[in-house]
Amino acid sequence: MTQSENILNLIPQRPPFVMVEKLINADEIRAESSFTIAEENVLTEDGFFTEAGIIENIAQTAALQAGYVASEKGEKTPLGMIGGIKNLKIESLPEINSTIHTKVSVEHEVMNAKIVKGTVFLNNEQIAECEMKVFLL
Repeated sequence: MTQSENILNLIPQRPPFVMVEKLINADEIRAESSFTIAEENVLTEDGFFTEAGIIENIAQTAALQAGYVASEKGEKTPLGMIGGIKNLKIESLPEINSTIHTKVSVEHEVMNAKIVKGTVFLNNEQIAECEMKVFLL
């Protein structure tokens, strides 16, 4: 759907802190992204994408969803902040040069707060999940 050069139009983050590469699909409730982990990524350590990287990837996939919806309405990309993380489970860390696929779905939305469920996959196997509270500004 959207390649990395257009991703920056949909998220507030900027290099070197961009943890999404492609928007696969998105609508008012869901989004799916992919991301290939480069060796020079700031959130890698000892050949692996870190826990912080996985969390940021989920948050940025949620940002992609919000940015996509805003762009479809002709609005500016909203800024967002992680307000909380619940039920985080990380089964394994992806290695450098691997590609992860992340799915988020908006479970609840009240005013400027969204509760999203995020799930990260590597080679079609779930490696992480969490519930995240995101505040949009």
